Amino acid sequence: MTLARCVPFALALAVLVIELTPAHFVYTGPFLVATPALAAVTMGPKGTLSAAALALAISVTTATYNQAWGTLQVYTNFTALVMVTMAGFITSGAVRTRRQSELDQVRRIAMAAQQVILRPVPEYLGHVRAASLSLAAGTGAQIGGDLYAAAQTPYGVRLMVGDVRGKGLGAVHAVAVALGAFREFAHYEDDLVEVMNRCTAALRREVAVPGAYDEEVLMEGFTTALLAQVPDEHVVHLVNRGHPPPLMLHHGRVETLMPASPQPPLGLEDLFTGPPAKPESHPLSPGDRLLLYTDGVIEARNRDNEFFALAQAMEEMPARTTPTEFLEGLHQALIRHTEGRLADDVAMILVDRLDEEDTEHTGALPA
Repeated sequence: MTLARCVPFALALAVLVIELTPAHFVYTGPFLVATPALAAVTMGPKGTLSAAALALAISVTTATYNQAWGTLQVYTNFTALVMVTMAGFITSGAVRTRRQSELDQVRRIAMAAQQVILRPVPEYLGHVRAASLSLAAGTGAQIGGDLYAAAQTPYGVRLMVGDVRGKGLGAVHAVAVALGAFREFAHYEDDLVEVMNRCTAALRREVAVPGAYDEEVLMEGFTTALLAQVPDEHVVHLVNRGHPPPLMLHHGRVETLMPASPQPPLGLEDLFTGPPAKPESHPLSPGDRLLLYTDGVIEARNRDNEFFALAQAMEEMPARTTPTEFLEGLHQALIRHTEGRLADDVAMILVDRLDEEDTEHTGALPA
């Protein structure tokens, strides 16, 4: 695309070289007139006007240099240049408007489809208060592979966040399969590892279906996933399969809940020879905040190629904010850091551990 945008200007400069050298006997009028027409195809209205201005400047320069003012050829070239510029400007504007309208429509459809799959997290679940946030990267209408879910189960509040490699329909398919397995088995499996295994098995079954995924997904596809369980006790149980570790805000300081025994993402189990996964427990006291997120958050960069400091942003947030306000504050900090240019999708779930008095006051039911 960049090379195509350079063609009109390169053509105009070639005309200038020909006209200012002994080769000026070559008739270059049609080449110069074609400059705004080519720009209209690749650069839109503004590019068309820029190319036309350059072509006009070259026409004036060469006519003066060759002492051709007053000849029919010069005025014919000027007339043709103006007419082609006007036609190119109008056409490029109409084409750009139509393309933008089509892209906006596809984006709306993509967002609607993603909202159906990624349901909003309820504000109150058992002994936690929760909020979720999902942001799409500015990469056209491609639907991303970020996923999250929350469920109140007999074993406590269970959360899932994950990231399917890739974009498009293949990623959405995998997201739907993983979330479907979690939403079902989170209520029936008492072992958190077994819930993760059920998600893995569901993805494996789908991959085995002929034609369900394209060749690239079959060869390189995988899903990082993190499961969290908040029971009645003041702890959180985690099962992490290659996903960024959650962050816990405790008394104004952020702690990274790193897994003691790293596990592979879903789909890469055959390449791993370490010990089997087991839940890892961490204290989660009333007032603590637990953030689950996808790598689009911590890998967001600014103009200086610096990563977004998520832990620092969490510590700088006001203490007395609701989970929704907290995530909105992180959203604004992320937008400021990237100047609105997200390169990857973002998903976050935040849960506040409530004490018994808060639970009774809000009317939240115990898990």
